[in-house]
Amino acid sequence: MSAMRGGPNIPTSVDAVGGRLVETPPPTAARTAPAHAADLLYDPAVMAAARKQLLAENGDIRSTAVFIDALEAGFGDSADSYSWSAQGWTGGDINRFWWKTEGEGEIDGKLHEVEFQALYSRAIAPFWDVQAGVRQDFRPDSEDTTHLTVGLIGVAPYWFEIGAAAFLSTEGDLTARIEAEYDQRLTQKWILQPALELALSASDIPELEIGSGVTSVTAGLRLRYEIRKEFAPYVGLEWSRSLGDTADYAKARGGDPEDTRFVVGVKAWF
Repeated sequence: MSAMRGGPNIPTSVDAVGGRLVETPPPTAARTAPAHAADLLYDPAVMAAARKQLLAENGDIRSTAVFIDALEAGFGDSADSYSWSAQGWTGGDINRFWWKTEGEGEIDGKLHEVEFQALYSRAIAPFWDVQAGVRQDFRPDSEDTTHLTVGLIGVAPYWFEIGAAAFLSTEGDLTARIEAEYDQRLTQKWILQPALELALSASDIPELEIGSGVTSVTAGLRLRYEIRKEFAPYVGLEWSRSLGDTADYAKARGGDPEDTRFVVGVKAWF
């Protein structure tokens, strides 16, 4: 009983009273161990390569993606048309090379316009990237145009996807574009996507039939079915309206500044 009251007879004291062992300091070599203990057992060069690979697999990853946002045909007030919008990137989490393209034409074969952008993109905050680069427009019926581009893309609160960009052409014309869209998931397969786009110009551009101010607004509503996460056909409606002097240009050539179209297409990524 007295032994129990005095505590267990284990080596925890700095003296040898009661049969307890004397604690000794650790050897000096213990304080000079390598930063990575595995280097003591394996080739340090092999372990350094393994650590580099581990880092690559946990954040420092280079990857590539392609997104076909819309590949569609439209049927409405004006001539039946086709259009596309696609983008992609390659790079890491912070720095990426982005490309974007969109265009439209008439189903009978006449191509109206093609746009291509090559951009450097850098993450500046969670969900937000700033982008800069060049944009090239190709038009069969008029001169091609080159622009410097600065923009911002990201995901706003409540998962609104936002894109805004300003374009300065080699002719000194300053224009801008603001886009927003939202995926409303109805079921695991059905998704309703409203979208809105505004186009703006700092000055009149008569050769392109563009007036100053807010030049046009486009609103769309598309319902898609995800056969797979990577592939989804859709149907929808799209309404567009030219505004201000841009609408006057359309009327002067006998066109209608307002258009409503039924669209059918596919959305995919890989």
